[in-house]
Amino acid sequence: MSKNLLEQLREMTVVVADTGDIQAIEKFKPQDATTNPSLITAAAQMPEYQEIVDQTLLQAKKDLGSGASQAQVVSLAFDRLAVSFGLKILQIIPGRVSTEVDARLSYDTEATVTKARELIAQYEAAGVSRQRILIKIASTWEGIRAAEILEKEGIHCNLTLLFGVHQAIACAEAGVTLISPFVGRILDWYKKETGRDSYPSAEDPGVLSVTKIYNYYKKFGYKTEVMGASFRNLGEITELAGCDLLTISPALLGELQATIGELPRKLDASKASGMAIEKISMDKATFDKMHTADRMASEKLDEGIKGFTKALETLEQLLAERLAKLEAETQIPV
Repeated sequence: MSKNLLEQLREMTVVVADTGDIQAIEKFKPQDATTNPSLITAAAQMPEYQEIVDQTLLQAKKDLGSGASQAQVVSLAFDRLAVSFGLKILQIIPGRVSTEVDARLSYDTEATVTKARELIAQYEAAGVSRQRILIKIASTWEGIRAAEILEKEGIHCNLTLLFGVHQAIACAEAGVTLISPFVGRILDWYKKETGRDSYPSAEDPGVLSVTKIYNYYKKFGYKTEVMGASFRNLGEITELAGCDLLTISPALLGELQATIGELPRKLDASKASGMAIEKISMDKATFDKMHTADRMASEKLDEGIKGFTKALETLEQLLAERLAKLEAETQIPV
């Protein structure tokens, strides 16, 4: 009997679940899991996770004491919530969870380093080794410099919102553990730019971008792992079979599991070594020049940071409303 596509994909690629939904993670049993502000915000609004939200808020209130303002409690709970979800996820998966630094710090190296250390300290206080955590940071020049500092401290990083080869090269040269190039968002940009409804999977601009980055890394022996992310359809995933890792939404994991057929390997490190690829040395001037020239990458990075920031603001508002309700229900002194 033929295997489904998910089973075959797992034989050549580490499958990661892209969700904050713990029940979906239990269902698909991925090696790793990734979250982001939008996913955490969505999960925090699901009735089945109300207890996690409430416990996090009440613990923050308790730790700060009765003199703390609502804004202070929400701020602390907000910082802890992604870790609370991460700890739950780590009870299910054997591998690593990615937890994101506040997107509003994306252009501040020092603040990003400080926040990452705080997140790792929370995990370690809960008895989880830093080896099981990837700190997600936006692939700005400042974010990449922060990751370089953190990696030297044994804090492993996942550089996200990555759209251009210049971002990927800078990450590899900084010794970053893993990058997450955004396949579907690249496709979105090109569809809007060209007015096309679709692309054949093998010609999908997001697929071509990740393939180029993968081959560059393997050609020059970089240790940084490539994890394709942000998929819009099954074809994008099957065209990247063989990539180091792929992080996939529960809906698309379900499609892979339900589809029977042959899945050929598309990315192969052994083939990259013989490819004619030019090596680019990356400094800030080169990065800035390439980033400006790559309108898709600069627009999507900016849009991604704004989108994650909006999700964070939504989550803060959600937590403030929930705290007010809890205080009214339990007569906690404000």
